Amino acid sequence: MAERDTRRIAHDIMEEPHIQGRRITVRQVYALVEERDEAPEAVADRYDLDVADVYHALAYYHDHPREMRTVEAERAEDMEAFRETIERPEGVDPDTA
Repeated sequence: MAERDTRRIAHDIMEEPHIQGRRITVRQVYALVEERDEAPEAVADRYDLDVADVYHALAYYHDHPREMRTVEAERAEDMEAFRETIERPEGVDPDTA
């Protein structure tokens, strides 16, 4: 199997894969394009990216399923831990909003 070009994807910030030199993560690109049905060109325009960056991020997401599942699980755990540390006024429950 041919090795895909991953030079556009970095791991140097935010502890998860992101577009080289940018803070937009592979997961964010995936969510925008494949979960929210936004056009790759629109995502590229909004974040001032080459459309190739968007496609490389999508390819990376699909080429590294185990890594992406691990990143998603870590982020879910982080969010849960964060929710537990927030002091809310009595009677305020964000899960019932």
